[in-house]
Amino acid sequence: MVTYEDFQKLEIRIAEIETVTPHPNADRLYVLGIKVGDVKKTIVAGIRNHYTEDELKGKKIVIIDNLAPAVIRGVESNGMLLAASNETLLTLVVPDRPIADGAKVK
Repeated sequence: MVTYEDFQKLEIRIAEIETVTPHPNADRLYVLGIKVGDVKKTIVAGIRNHYTEDELKGKKIVIIDNLAPAVIRGVESNGMLLAASNETLLTLVVPDRPIADGAKVK
């Protein structure tokens, strides 16, 4: 079980996807340039089989903003987007109303 204190350690925020590039070393990954308030970051996400570049550009998403950096197939990722999936479908977790990037999710 995760305690409430554990949950509070997560910085869950709204981000806006500014750039989308196919990962140079993986067919299922995108390298996303995102904006979280005034901060620009790069995250690597395994959503290439589910979304086109055009579908993602400008989209607001929900991310874990304080995840320790990880190098994924040679590209540093500085966060993780949230998505739901089953055997055949993946869908991004997104805000249902307009809200500024950087807004805290609680």
